[in-house]
Amino acid sequence: MANTMEEFEALLNESFEMDTPEEGSVVKGKVIAIEAGQAIIDVGYKMEGRVDLKEFANPGEAPEIAVGDEVEVYLRAAENARGEAVISREMARREEAWDRLEKAYADDQRVEGAIFGRVKGGFTVDLGGAVAFLPGSQVDVRPVRDAGPLMGLKQPFQILKMDRRRGNIVVSRRAILEESRAEQRAEVIGNLTEGQTVDGVVKNITEYGAFVDLGGVDGLLHVTDMAWRRVNHPNEILNIGETVKVQVIKINKDTHRISLGMKQLQEDPWDLVGAKYPLESVHTGRVTNITDYGAFVELEPGVEGLVHVSEMSWTKKNVHPGKIVSTSQEVEVMVLEIDGAKRRVSLGLKQTMRNPWEVFAETHPEGTEVEGEVKNITEFGLFIGLPGDIDGMVHLSDLSWDERGEDAIQNYRKGDMVKAVVSEVDIDKERISLSIKALGGDKFAEAVGGVKRGSVITVNVTAIEDGGIEVEYEGMKSFIRRSDLSRDRADQRPERFSVGDKVDVRVTNVDSKTRRLGLSIKAREIAEEKEAVEQYGSSDSGASLGDILGAALKGDK
Repeated sequence: MANTMEEFEALLNESFEMDTPEEGSVVKGKVIAIEAGQAIIDVGYKMEGRVDLKEFANPGEAPEIAVGDEVEVYLRAAENARGEAVISREMARREEAWDRLEKAYADDQRVEGAIFGRVKGGFTVDLGGAVAFLPGSQVDVRPVRDAGPLMGLKQPFQILKMDRRRGNIVVSRRAILEESRAEQRAEVIGNLTEGQTVDGVVKNITEYGAFVDLGGVDGLLHVTDMAWRRVNHPNEILNIGETVKVQVIKINKDTHRISLGMKQLQEDPWDLVGAKYPLESVHTGRVTNITDYGAFVELEPGVEGLVHVSEMSWTKKNVHPGKIVSTSQEVEVMVLEIDGAKRRVSLGLKQTMRNPWEVFAETHPEGTEVEGEVKNITEFGLFIGLPGDIDGMVHLSDLSWDERGEDAIQNYRKGDMVKAVVSEVDIDKERISLSIKALGGDKFAEAVGGVKRGSVITVNVTAIEDGGIEVEYEGMKSFIRRSDLSRDRADQRPERFSVGDKVDVRVTNVDSKTRRLGLSIKAREIAEEKEAVEQYGSSDSGASLGDILGAALKGDK
């Protein structure tokens, strides 16, 4: 009997151990009633507990639970103050979920979940009982501005890391998108061929181009391939979200980089350039870009020419092009050269204006008087500003008749207004020579106008010196040296003459450079003698020189 008693006790204990569930474990129970927003669950062993209905629902969904359902719950305590079991469906689900998730993590499997809340730096995701963190950077391949549409959707996630002890799980949605994108990408690229025309959506615009989505794969449309014309920034032509027709220019099979073009689908304006812009034709264009070496002018969209700095202005030689033209200015240009192979047009700006030296030569023939400001003074002369923005030069030797050039130039300062006479215009060399001393004419040239070498002229004696006499002719002074005063040595004395005497002299030299006349009485006497010999000596060859001279002198009288 005692034996039976012990057996019974052992069985009873065993049944208690077996049947009294351990606190902190998951147990099965049956829903016996639903009231006041709670489900009453019988977990056996005369133990009942209550669970809020919301624990049976996924975030944002209605609870799915009915009387008679069998559910697993987590037994937190066997009895509370009301004599009820303290049970939780949520904790049971969490335990269940953790087991399932750990297995998925170990097998590198995706897990299903739904985003249900927003937290700092990301979102919370319900993985069917366990809550995971989804960092903002892992939501999508590109930054997501509005995650609203993604909330509450059942979708796959990849577990990046988990720690059961701390209850941490981090998941990614992006990893899954990237994987499917890679497959999609390979498929899309496989179907593309170079030269093919496709439609795409502009996804992103940068300074150098735009990224166009061709249905799961992006291609780069470089700014230089958008249009034949110069495009400063892609947003002049494209908007994000716009659908565009593009041509596949190049596919790099290794890097999967796709280059796209838009201009390739339009007619190349260069095909018509030769016919449209013959050499030396003049056109109106718009300045698009200015550099140190010139300015680019757009003749039509896609056709640009360069006006080299040397072709910009007749007069402004060492000036930055930006001082002559400004961006977007309309200008008249002449076509100088076309290189179809290099797609280059050389243009000239100055050719559309008349050469100012030509204009000056027409309006200011030699001898014209001009007035201008002294722009510069150099060791060889003065530079004077003239109409048409050009300069003329007065050489040292053209400053004064009487002073040396080096001395005469001291009388001038930069900024002085001076008058001068045009002495020469060289259009090819772009040089204008001026003379200040020629103002009011050349007195020497006027005075000795009819006088040539060999002429006999009458002069006035103005001074007597030891070496000869000073004489004057029409206001021009000359000096007759002692040796030229007479044929006879005895008569070569300057004292023979007095101031005021009139003397006939022969001109031996007219030097317009030094502005001097070479005069000689001796030369006049010799010439007269020679003439007399010719006239009278030929008929009477025996006559003496004295006779001939006597006859000649008689004839004079």
